[in-house]
Amino acid sequence: MRQLTIERAAVIILFALLFALAARIPTDTDTWWHIRSGEYTLTHGMIYADPFSFPKAGEPWINHSWGGQIILYAVWKLADNFGLAVYVAALATVGMAFVYKMSPGSVYLRAFTLVIGAAAAAVFWSARPQMLSFALSAVVLYLLYLFKRRAIDRLWLIPVIIGVWGNLHAGFSIAFIFLLGFIAGEVLNNLFRPAAENIVGWRGIRKLALVTVVSAAALVINPYGLQMLAVPFQTVSIGALQNFIQEWNSPNFHDRSTWPFIALLLGLFGAAGGSKKRLDWTDFVLASGTAFMALLAGRNIAVFAVVATPILTDHLDALLTERGWVVQPVRRVTPGMARLNAILVAVIVLGAALKVLLVLDTKTVQQAQEDFLPVKVTEYLQAERPAGPMFNSYNWGGYLMFALPDEPVFVDGRTDLYGDDFLTNTYFKTATGGEGWQDVLNQYGVRLVVVEANSGLARRLHDATDWTLQYEDKQAVVFTREAVS
Repeated sequence: MRQLTIERAAVIILFALLFALAARIPTDTDTWWHIRSGEYTLTHGMIYADPFSFPKAGEPWINHSWGGQIILYAVWKLADNFGLAVYVAALATVGMAFVYKMSPGSVYLRAFTLVIGAAAAAVFWSARPQMLSFALSAVVLYLLYLFKRRAIDRLWLIPVIIGVWGNLHAGFSIAFIFLLGFIAGEVLNNLFRPAAENIVGWRGIRKLALVTVVSAAALVINPYGLQMLAVPFQTVSIGALQNFIQEWNSPNFHDRSTWPFIALLLGLFGAAGGSKKRLDWTDFVLASGTAFMALLAGRNIAVFAVVATPILTDHLDALLTERGWVVQPVRRVTPGMARLNAILVAVIVLGAALKVLLVLDTKTVQQAQEDFLPVKVTEYLQAERPAGPMFNSYNWGGYLMFALPDEPVFVDGRTDLYGDDFLTNTYFKTATGGEGWQDVLNQYGVRLVVVEANSGLARRLHDATDWTLQYEDKQAVVFTREAVS
Protein backbone atom coordinates (compact mmCIF):
# COMPACT_ATOMS: atom_id res chain seq x y z
CA MET A 1 0.00 0.00 0.00
CA ARG A 2 2.89 2.38 0.62
CA GLN A 3 3.63 2.24 -3.10
CA LEU A 4 0.29 3.90 -3.87
CA THR A 5 1.55 7.46 -3.89
CA ILE A 6 -0.60 10.35 -5.01
CA GLU A 7 1.30 10.35 -8.32
CA ARG A 8 0.46 6.71 -8.98
CA ALA A 9 -3.12 7.33 -7.95
CA ALA A 10 -3.24 10.28 -10.36
CA VAL A 11 -2.12 8.07 -13.26
CA ILE A 12 -4.82 5.49 -12.54
CA ILE A 13 -7.44 8.21 -12.25
CA LEU A 14 -6.24 9.87 -15.46
CA PHE A 15 -6.65 6.76 -17.58
CA ALA A 16 -9.94 5.78 -15.94
CA LEU A 17 -11.31 9.19 -16.92
CA LEU A 18 -9.84 8.95 -20.42
CA PHE A 19 -11.53 5.57 -20.89
CA ALA A 20 -14.84 7.06 -19.75
CA LEU A 21 -14.34 10.03 -22.11
CA ALA A 22 -13.71 7.72 -25.06
CA ALA A 23 -16.66 5.37 -24.43
CA ARG A 24 -19.40 6.62 -26.70
CA ILE A 25 -22.59 5.43 -28.34
CA PRO A 26 -21.93 4.07 -31.86
CA THR A 27 -23.83 6.49 -34.11
CA ASP A 28 -21.40 6.73 -37.03
CA THR A 29 -23.10 5.35 -40.13
CA ASP A 30 -19.77 4.03 -41.47
CA THR A 31 -19.54 1.69 -38.49
CA TRP A 32 -22.28 -0.45 -39.97
CA TRP A 33 -20.93 -1.03 -43.45
CA HIS A 34 -17.66 -2.05 -41.85
CA ILE A 35 -19.53 -4.57 -39.68
CA ARG A 36 -21.47 -5.83 -42.72
CA SER A 37 -18.23 -6.20 -44.69
CA GLY A 38 -16.59 -8.08 -41.83
CA GLU A 39 -19.52 -10.48 -41.66
CA TYR A 40 -19.44 -10.99 -45.43
CA THR A 41 -15.71 -11.69 -45.40
CA LEU A 42 -16.13 -14.34 -42.71
CA THR A 43 -19.07 -16.04 -44.42
CA HIS A 44 -18.15 -15.66 -48.13
CA GLY A 45 -14.39 -15.11 -48.17
CA MET A 46 -12.26 -12.15 -49.24
CA ILE A 47 -14.03 -9.40 -51.14
CA TYR A 48 -12.46 -8.52 -54.49
CA ALA A 49 -15.57 -7.13 -56.23
CA ASP A 50 -18.40 -5.06 -54.80
CA PRO A 51 -21.26 -7.23 -53.45
CA PHE A 52 -23.27 -4.48 -51.71
CA SER A 53 -24.34 -1.78 -54.21
CA PHE A 54 -26.15 -2.05 -57.51
CA PRO A 55 -24.49 0.79 -59.50
CA LYS A 56 -21.03 -0.71 -58.86
CA ALA A 57 -22.00 -4.38 -58.44
CA GLY A 58 -19.17 -6.68 -59.49
CA GLU A 59 -16.64 -3.88 -59.99
CA PRO A 60 -13.17 -4.32 -58.41
CA TRP A 61 -12.89 -3.10 -54.84
CA ILE A 62 -9.84 -3.18 -52.57
CA ASN A 63 -11.31 -3.72 -49.12
CA HIS A 64 -8.29 -2.32 -47.30
CA SER A 65 -9.91 -2.57 -43.86
CA TRP A 66 -10.85 -6.24 -44.09
CA GLY A 67 -8.95 -7.28 -40.93
CA GLY A 68 -10.25 -4.36 -38.89
CA GLN A 69 -13.76 -5.13 -40.11
CA ILE A 70 -13.58 -8.71 -38.90
CA ILE A 71 -12.46 -7.48 -35.48
CA LEU A 72 -15.29 -4.92 -35.44
CA TYR A 73 -17.86 -7.55 -36.45
CA ALA A 74 -16.59 -9.95 -33.77
CA VAL A 75 -16.85 -7.22 -31.13
CA TRP A 76 -20.39 -6.34 -32.21
CA LYS A 77 -21.44 -9.99 -32.37
CA LEU A 78 -20.03 -10.63 -28.92
CA ALA A 79 -21.30 -7.54 -27.07
CA ASP A 80 -23.43 -5.43 -29.44
CA ASN A 81 -23.36 -1.64 -28.89
CA PHE A 82 -21.66 -1.98 -25.51
CA GLY A 83 -18.82 -3.90 -27.12
CA LEU A 84 -18.39 -1.27 -29.84
CA ALA A 85 -18.14 1.47 -27.20
CA VAL A 86 -15.55 -0.49 -25.21
CA TYR A 87 -13.62 -1.18 -28.45
CA VAL A 88 -13.32 2.56 -29.08
CA ALA A 89 -12.46 3.38 -25.47
CA ALA A 90 -9.84 0.64 -25.20
CA LEU A 91 -7.99 1.63 -28.39
CA ALA A 92 -8.18 5.33 -27.53
CA THR A 93 -6.75 4.62 -24.07
CA VAL A 94 -3.96 2.44 -25.47
CA GLY A 95 -2.99 5.16 -27.93
CA MET A 96 -2.94 7.86 -25.27
CA ALA A 97 -0.97 5.58 -22.94
CA PHE A 98 1.89 5.52 -25.48
CA VAL A 99 1.61 9.29 -25.84
CA TYR A 100 1.91 9.53 -22.05
CA LYS A 101 5.04 7.33 -22.12
CA MET A 102 6.65 9.73 -24.61
CA SER A 103 5.88 12.79 -22.50
CA PRO A 104 8.49 14.00 -19.96
CA GLY A 105 7.93 15.88 -16.72
CA SER A 106 5.87 15.33 -13.60
CA VAL A 107 2.73 13.22 -13.50
CA TYR A 108 0.63 16.36 -13.09
CA LEU A 109 2.11 18.11 -16.13
CA ARG A 110 1.77 14.99 -18.25
CA ALA A 111 -1.83 14.51 -17.12
CA PHE A 112 -2.63 18.15 -17.95
CA THR A 113 -1.28 17.96 -21.51
CA LEU A 114 -2.66 14.47 -22.08
CA VAL A 115 -6.17 15.67 -21.31
CA ILE A 116 -5.78 18.44 -23.90
CA GLY A 117 -4.39 15.98 -26.44
CA ALA A 118 -7.15 13.45 -25.76
CA ALA A 119 -9.86 16.10 -26.04
CA ALA A 120 -8.41 17.16 -29.39
CA ALA A 121 -8.09 13.60 -30.70
CA ALA A 122 -11.58 12.66 -29.52
CA VAL A 123 -13.15 14.17 -32.65
CA PHE A 124 -11.65 11.18 -34.50
CA TRP A 125 -12.78 8.44 -32.14
CA SER A 126 -15.63 6.25 -33.40
CA ALA A 127 -16.35 2.55 -33.85
CA ARG A 128 -14.45 2.08 -37.09
CA PRO A 129 -11.21 0.32 -38.12
CA GLN A 130 -9.48 3.71 -38.03
CA MET A 131 -9.24 3.33 -34.24
CA LEU A 132 -6.66 0.61 -34.85
CA SER A 133 -4.68 3.16 -36.87
CA PHE A 134 -4.87 5.63 -34.00
CA ALA A 135 -3.42 3.14 -31.51
CA LEU A 136 -0.78 1.78 -33.89
CA SER A 137 0.36 5.26 -34.93
CA ALA A 138 1.13 6.02 -31.28
CA VAL A 139 3.06 2.73 -30.99
CA VAL A 140 5.19 3.49 -34.07
CA LEU A 141 5.94 7.01 -32.86
CA TYR A 142 6.92 5.58 -29.46
CA LEU A 143 9.42 3.21 -31.10
CA LEU A 144 10.95 6.18 -32.94
CA TYR A 145 11.00 8.11 -29.66
CA LEU A 146 12.90 5.27 -27.96
CA PHE A 147 15.45 5.23 -30.78
CA LYS A 148 16.04 8.98 -30.62
CA ARG A 149 15.58 9.93 -26.98
CA ARG A 150 16.70 6.83 -25.13
CA ALA A 151 19.03 5.11 -27.60
CA ILE A 152 16.87 1.97 -27.42
CA ASP A 153 16.75 0.29 -30.81
CA ARG A 154 13.52 -1.61 -31.40
CA LEU A 155 13.09 -0.43 -34.95
CA TRP A 156 12.78 -4.02 -36.18
CA LEU A 157 9.26 -4.00 -34.74
CA ILE A 158 8.11 -1.27 -37.13
CA PRO A 159 8.02 -3.41 -40.33
CA VAL A 160 6.20 -6.12 -38.37
CA ILE A 161 3.62 -3.64 -37.10
CA ILE A 162 3.15 -2.08 -40.55
CA GLY A 163 2.82 -5.52 -42.15
CA VAL A 164 -0.05 -6.30 -39.77
CA TRP A 165 -1.43 -2.77 -40.04
CA GLY A 166 -1.69 -3.11 -43.82
CA ASN A 167 -4.29 -5.82 -43.26
CA LEU A 168 -6.30 -3.75 -40.78
CA HIS A 169 -6.75 -0.25 -42.21
CA ALA A 170 -5.24 2.04 -44.86
CA GLY A 171 -4.17 4.40 -42.08
CA PHE A 172 -0.80 2.65 -42.32
CA SER A 173 0.16 5.73 -44.35
CA ILE A 174 0.50 7.57 -41.01
CA ALA A 175 3.47 5.36 -40.14
CA PHE A 176 5.27 6.43 -43.31
CA ILE A 177 4.48 10.08 -42.62
CA PHE A 178 6.15 9.63 -39.23
CA LEU A 179 9.12 7.73 -40.68
CA LEU A 180 9.77 10.18 -43.50
CA GLY A 181 9.24 13.18 -41.22
CA PHE A 182 11.62 11.65 -38.70
CA ILE A 183 14.30 11.06 -41.34
CA ALA A 184 13.93 14.61 -42.72
CA GLY A 185 14.12 16.09 -39.24
CA GLU A 186 17.24 14.16 -38.32
CA VAL A 187 18.93 15.15 -41.57
CA LEU A 188 18.26 18.79 -40.64
CA ASN A 189 19.53 18.17 -37.11
CA ASN A 190 22.78 16.76 -38.45
CA LEU A 191 23.21 19.68 -40.83
CA PHE A 192 22.36 22.52 -38.44
CA ARG A 193 22.66 21.16 -34.87
CA PRO A 194 25.16 18.29 -35.01
CA ALA A 195 26.32 18.82 -31.40
CA ALA A 196 22.83 18.90 -29.84
CA GLU A 197 21.51 16.19 -27.54
CA ASN A 198 19.47 13.22 -28.78
CA ILE A 199 20.49 13.60 -32.41
CA VAL A 200 20.33 10.47 -34.56
CA GLY A 201 23.59 10.22 -36.50
CA TRP A 202 23.99 9.45 -40.20
CA ARG A 203 24.30 5.76 -39.48
CA GLY A 204 21.02 5.83 -37.61
CA ILE A 205 19.38 7.77 -40.45
CA ARG A 206 20.48 5.08 -42.92
CA LYS A 207 18.93 2.48 -40.65
CA LEU A 208 15.69 4.45 -40.52
CA ALA A 209 15.67 4.63 -44.33
CA LEU A 210 16.17 0.85 -44.50
CA VAL A 211 13.35 0.28 -42.01
CA THR A 212 11.10 2.46 -44.18
CA VAL A 213 11.89 0.44 -47.30
CA VAL A 214 11.40 -2.89 -45.52
CA SER A 215 8.13 -1.60 -44.06
CA ALA A 216 6.87 -0.71 -47.55
CA ALA A 217 7.78 -4.21 -48.70
CA ALA A 218 5.93 -5.71 -45.71
CA LEU A 219 2.73 -4.02 -46.91
CA VAL A 220 2.66 -6.32 -49.92
CA ILE A 221 1.81 -9.23 -47.61
CA ASN A 222 -1.95 -8.85 -47.91
CA PRO A 223 -4.75 -10.28 -50.09
CA TYR A 224 -4.47 -7.40 -52.58
CA GLY A 225 -0.71 -7.37 -53.01
CA LEU A 226 0.88 -4.27 -54.54
CA GLN A 227 -2.52 -2.61 -55.02
CA MET A 228 -2.61 -1.87 -51.28
CA LEU A 229 0.26 0.62 -51.68
CA ALA A 230 -1.87 2.83 -53.91
CA VAL A 231 -4.94 3.00 -51.65
CA PRO A 232 -3.93 6.10 -49.59
CA PHE A 233 -3.04 8.04 -52.75
CA GLN A 234 -6.30 7.07 -54.46
CA THR A 235 -8.28 8.12 -51.40
CA VAL A 236 -6.81 11.61 -51.01
CA SER A 237 -7.24 12.23 -54.75
CA ILE A 238 -11.05 11.98 -54.50
CA GLY A 239 -12.22 15.58 -54.75
CA ALA A 240 -15.71 14.74 -53.46
CA LEU A 241 -14.22 13.97 -50.04
CA GLN A 242 -12.98 17.52 -49.56
CA ASN A 243 -16.08 19.03 -51.19
CA PHE A 244 -18.85 17.14 -49.43
CA ILE A 245 -17.63 14.94 -46.53
CA GLN A 246 -17.38 16.74 -43.19
CA GLU A 247 -14.42 14.86 -41.70
CA TRP A 248 -12.37 15.61 -44.83
CA ASN A 249 -13.12 19.34 -44.63
CA SER A 250 -10.97 21.86 -42.79
CA PRO A 251 -11.97 22.10 -39.12
CA ASN A 252 -14.91 24.35 -38.27
CA PHE A 253 -13.50 26.51 -35.50
CA HIS A 254 -16.98 27.72 -34.57
CA ASP A 255 -17.62 24.17 -33.38
CA ARG A 256 -16.47 23.83 -29.78
CA SER A 257 -15.28 20.26 -30.36
CA THR A 258 -12.33 21.74 -32.29
CA TRP A 259 -11.28 24.10 -29.51
CA PRO A 260 -8.97 21.57 -27.79
CA PHE A 261 -7.12 21.36 -31.13
CA ILE A 262 -6.72 25.15 -31.07
CA ALA A 263 -5.50 24.96 -27.46
CA LEU A 264 -2.98 22.27 -28.37
CA LEU A 265 -1.72 24.17 -31.40
CA LEU A 266 -1.43 27.55 -29.67
CA GLY A 267 -0.04 25.93 -26.52
CA LEU A 268 2.70 24.36 -28.62
CA PHE A 269 3.61 27.76 -30.06
CA GLY A 270 3.68 29.34 -26.61
CA ALA A 271 5.66 26.58 -24.88
CA ALA A 272 8.25 26.30 -27.67
CA GLY A 273 8.67 30.08 -27.76
CA GLY A 274 8.62 30.58 -24.00
CA SER A 275 11.21 27.99 -23.00
CA LYS A 276 14.93 28.36 -23.58
CA LYS A 277 15.03 24.84 -25.00
CA ARG A 278 15.49 24.94 -28.76
CA LEU A 279 12.89 23.18 -30.85
CA ASP A 280 14.30 19.97 -32.25
CA TRP A 281 14.14 19.82 -36.06
CA THR A 282 12.41 16.44 -36.01
CA ASP A 283 9.80 17.78 -33.61
CA PHE A 284 9.32 20.78 -35.90
CA VAL A 285 8.91 18.69 -39.06
CA LEU A 286 6.46 16.26 -37.47
CA ALA A 287 4.44 18.92 -35.65
CA SER A 288 4.23 21.35 -38.57
CA GLY A 289 3.52 18.58 -41.07
CA THR A 290 0.70 17.03 -39.05
CA ALA A 291 -0.68 20.49 -38.16
CA PHE A 292 -0.92 21.24 -41.87
CA MET A 293 -2.72 17.91 -42.38
CA ALA A 294 -5.13 18.72 -39.54
CA LEU A 295 -5.89 22.16 -40.96
CA LEU A 296 -6.67 20.56 -44.32
CA ALA A 297 -8.91 17.80 -42.94
CA GLY A 298 -10.41 17.55 -39.47
CA ARG A 299 -9.94 13.77 -39.37
CA ASN A 300 -6.16 14.41 -39.14
CA ILE A 301 -6.45 16.28 -35.83
CA ALA A 302 -5.91 13.00 -33.99
CA VAL A 303 -2.60 12.44 -35.82
CA PHE A 304 -1.49 15.93 -34.81
CA ALA A 305 -2.52 15.25 -31.20
CA VAL A 306 -0.35 12.12 -31.03
CA VAL A 307 2.66 14.08 -32.30
CA ALA A 308 2.12 17.42 -30.57
CA THR A 309 1.22 16.33 -27.03
CA PRO A 310 4.70 14.98 -26.11
CA ILE A 311 6.38 18.00 -27.73
CA LEU A 312 4.16 20.40 -25.80
CA THR A 313 4.90 18.53 -22.56
CA ASP A 314 8.64 18.57 -23.25
CA HIS A 315 8.76 22.35 -23.67
CA LEU A 316 6.39 23.04 -20.79
CA ASP A 317 8.60 20.87 -18.59
CA ALA A 318 11.67 22.83 -19.71
CA LEU A 319 9.85 26.11 -19.04
CA LEU A 320 8.82 25.06 -15.52
CA THR A 321 12.28 23.65 -14.73
CA GLU A 322 13.96 26.91 -15.79
CA ARG A 323 11.84 28.75 -13.21
CA GLY A 324 12.29 26.16 -10.50
CA TRP A 325 8.62 25.22 -10.57
CA VAL A 326 9.16 21.50 -10.22
CA VAL A 327 7.00 19.20 -8.13
CA GLN A 328 9.08 16.55 -6.42
CA PRO A 329 7.39 13.12 -6.53
CA VAL A 330 6.51 11.35 -3.31
CA ARG A 331 8.40 8.07 -3.11
CA ARG A 332 6.56 6.47 -0.20
CA VAL A 333 3.51 7.38 1.81
CA THR A 334 2.17 6.55 5.23
CA PRO A 335 -0.39 3.73 5.52
CA GLY A 336 -3.12 6.27 6.24
CA MET A 337 -2.30 8.32 3.15
CA ALA A 338 -2.11 5.16 1.05
CA ARG A 339 -5.59 4.17 2.21
CA LEU A 340 -6.92 7.62 1.32
CA ASN A 341 -5.33 7.35 -2.12
CA ALA A 342 -6.88 3.91 -2.58
CA ILE A 343 -10.31 5.24 -1.61
CA LEU A 344 -9.92 8.16 -4.02
CA VAL A 345 -8.92 5.82 -6.85
CA ALA A 346 -11.79 3.44 -6.09
CA VAL A 347 -14.38 6.24 -6.01
CA ILE A 348 -13.26 7.81 -9.27
CA VAL A 349 -12.81 4.52 -11.11
CA LEU A 350 -16.26 3.47 -9.93
CA GLY A 351 -17.67 6.82 -11.01
CA ALA A 352 -16.06 6.45 -14.45
CA ALA A 353 -17.50 2.94 -14.78
CA LEU A 354 -20.97 4.19 -13.81
CA LYS A 355 -20.68 7.01 -16.35
CA VAL A 356 -19.92 4.46 -19.07
CA LEU A 357 -22.83 2.26 -18.00
CA LEU A 358 -25.24 5.21 -17.89
CA VAL A 359 -24.17 6.44 -21.32
CA LEU A 360 -24.57 2.94 -22.72
CA ASP A 361 -27.95 2.32 -21.11
CA THR A 362 -30.23 0.54 -23.61
CA LYS A 363 -32.78 3.36 -23.78
CA THR A 364 -30.08 6.01 -24.10
CA VAL A 365 -28.38 4.12 -26.91
CA GLN A 366 -31.68 3.53 -28.70
CA GLN A 367 -32.63 7.21 -28.53
CA ALA A 368 -29.21 8.39 -29.72
CA GLN A 369 -29.19 5.97 -32.64
CA GLU A 370 -32.71 6.99 -33.62
CA ASP A 371 -31.54 10.62 -33.61
CA PHE A 372 -28.46 10.04 -35.79
CA LEU A 373 -29.26 6.91 -37.82
CA PRO A 374 -32.24 6.05 -40.06
CA VAL A 375 -33.56 3.51 -37.55
CA LYS A 376 -37.28 4.27 -37.91
CA VAL A 377 -37.30 4.40 -41.68
CA THR A 378 -35.34 1.15 -41.78
CA GLU A 379 -37.96 -0.50 -39.59
CA TYR A 380 -40.59 0.61 -42.10
CA LEU A 381 -38.58 -0.77 -45.02
CA GLN A 382 -38.02 -4.07 -43.20
CA ALA A 383 -41.76 -4.43 -42.62
CA GLU A 384 -43.11 -3.25 -45.99
CA ARG A 385 -40.33 -4.35 -48.35
CA PRO A 386 -41.10 -1.90 -51.19
CA ALA A 387 -39.60 -2.91 -54.52
CA GLY A 388 -36.24 -1.50 -55.58
CA PRO A 389 -33.77 -0.63 -56.99
CA MET A 390 -33.19 1.93 -54.25
CA PHE A 391 -31.67 5.41 -54.31
CA ASN A 392 -30.51 6.33 -50.82
CA SER A 393 -28.75 9.10 -48.94
CA TYR A 394 -24.95 8.79 -48.82
CA ASN A 395 -25.08 9.44 -45.09
CA TRP A 396 -27.33 6.43 -44.55
CA GLY A 397 -25.86 3.96 -47.01
CA GLY A 398 -23.67 2.22 -44.45
CA TYR A 399 -26.52 1.64 -42.01
CA LEU A 400 -28.93 0.53 -44.75
CA MET A 401 -26.32 -1.95 -45.98
CA PHE A 402 -26.22 -3.42 -42.47
CA ALA A 403 -29.93 -3.29 -41.60
CA LEU A 404 -31.24 -4.29 -45.07
CA PRO A 405 -28.67 -6.85 -46.25
CA ASP A 406 -30.90 -8.08 -49.10
CA GLU A 407 -31.39 -4.60 -50.62
CA PRO A 408 -28.38 -3.30 -52.59
CA VAL A 409 -27.61 0.34 -51.81
CA PHE A 410 -27.08 3.10 -54.36
CA VAL A 411 -24.17 4.66 -52.46
CA ASP A 412 -22.43 4.45 -49.09
CA GLY A 413 -19.22 5.56 -47.37
CA ARG A 414 -16.87 3.55 -49.62
CA THR A 415 -15.71 6.57 -51.60
CA ASP A 416 -12.75 4.64 -53.00
CA LEU A 417 -15.21 2.32 -54.79
CA TYR A 418 -17.53 4.98 -56.21
CA GLY A 419 -14.93 7.49 -57.30
CA ASP A 420 -15.04 11.22 -57.86
CA ASP A 421 -17.13 11.32 -61.03
CA PHE A 422 -19.92 9.08 -59.71
CA LEU A 423 -20.13 10.86 -56.35
CA THR A 424 -20.07 14.37 -57.77
CA ASN A 425 -21.90 14.11 -61.08
CA THR A 426 -24.26 11.24 -60.36
CA TYR A 427 -25.02 10.98 -56.66
CA PHE A 428 -24.69 14.52 -55.23
CA LYS A 429 -26.30 16.19 -58.24
CA THR A 430 -29.29 13.88 -57.90
CA ALA A 431 -29.51 14.06 -54.09
CA THR A 432 -29.71 17.84 -54.22
CA GLY A 433 -32.38 17.72 -56.91
CA GLY A 434 -30.07 19.33 -59.43
CA GLU A 435 -30.48 19.41 -63.17
CA GLY A 436 -30.94 15.95 -64.66
CA TRP A 437 -32.01 14.21 -61.45
CA GLN A 438 -34.85 12.43 -63.26
CA ASP A 439 -32.42 11.12 -65.88
CA VAL A 440 -30.24 9.49 -63.23
CA LEU A 441 -33.16 7.79 -61.51
CA ASN A 442 -34.44 6.58 -64.90
CA GLN A 443 -30.98 5.46 -66.01
CA TYR A 444 -30.64 3.17 -62.98
CA GLY A 445 -34.29 2.11 -62.97
CA VAL A 446 -34.79 3.44 -59.45
CA ARG A 447 -38.23 2.67 -57.98
CA LEU A 448 -37.51 3.40 -54.31
CA VAL A 449 -36.00 6.59 -52.84
CA VAL A 450 -34.91 6.89 -49.18
CA VAL A 451 -33.48 10.32 -48.37
CA GLU A 452 -33.54 13.08 -45.78
CA ALA A 453 -36.89 14.84 -45.45
CA ASN A 454 -35.31 18.26 -46.06
CA SER A 455 -33.16 17.26 -49.05
CA GLY A 456 -33.44 18.84 -52.46
CA LEU A 457 -34.45 15.53 -54.01
CA ALA A 458 -37.28 15.11 -51.47
CA ARG A 459 -38.71 18.48 -52.50
CA ARG A 460 -38.52 17.50 -56.16
CA LEU A 461 -40.27 14.18 -55.54
CA HIS A 462 -43.07 15.87 -53.58
CA ASP A 463 -43.88 17.77 -56.78
CA ALA A 464 -43.40 14.85 -59.18
CA THR A 465 -46.60 13.19 -60.38
CA ASP A 466 -45.08 9.75 -60.97
CA TRP A 467 -43.70 9.38 -57.42
CA THR A 468 -45.79 8.49 -54.35
CA LEU A 469 -44.89 9.39 -50.78
CA GLN A 470 -45.09 6.17 -48.71
CA TYR A 471 -43.43 7.20 -45.44
CA GLU A 472 -42.45 10.43 -43.75
CA ASP A 473 -41.07 11.53 -40.39
CA LYS A 474 -38.91 14.44 -39.23
CA GLN A 475 -35.80 12.65 -40.43
CA ALA A 476 -36.64 10.75 -43.60
CA VAL A 477 -39.01 10.25 -46.50
CA VAL A 478 -39.69 7.21 -48.67
CA PHE A 479 -40.99 7.58 -52.22
CA THR A 480 -41.91 4.80 -54.64
CA ARG A 481 -43.04 4.55 -58.24
CA GLU A 482 -44.05 1.90 -60.74
CA ALA A 483 -41.39 0.10 -62.77
CA VAL A 484 -39.62 2.30 -65.30
CA SER A 485 -40.69 1.40 -68.84
